[in-house]
Amino acid sequence: MLSTSSPAVNRPAPPREAESRRARIERLERLADKLDARFRVFGIPVGWDSILGFIPGVGDLVTAGPGAVMFYEAHRIGARKRAKVKIAVNTGVDMLFGSIPLVGDLFDVAFKSHRRNVGILKQELARIEAAEHLETARR
Repeated sequence: MLSTSSPAVNRPAPPREAESRRARIERLERLADKLDARFRVFGIPVGWDSILGFIPGVGDLVTAGPGAVMFYEAHRIGARKRAKVKIAVNTGVDMLFGSIPLVGDLFDVAFKSHRRNVGILKQELARIEAAEHLETARR
């Protein structure tokens, strides 16, 4: 069921706005790849999130910033509340477990919260664009 509070559902976005949303999500996807899978160590994708996590306290706070940006972007595109909650939970779990010395760094390698959040954003964008397309087709 579509949210009626979403501005994207109430009126179709102009083509430029839709392209802008896609471009912002693509930029966040590139950022997520840098944070979660930029390098390979013994064949395992490792990103700046894992590397910066070795700096106690600072690394996890720095990498929480992109999670906040993803939450803001979810709100901006008209994502459902449940999608925003998932993004917030992913970011919080990453910060909480990532802050544990050494174990948290291994957790960061496996959890990849930024890529999860981008996946949520892409699903929401697809849902919103489908609703806009349906609304346009009805007119």
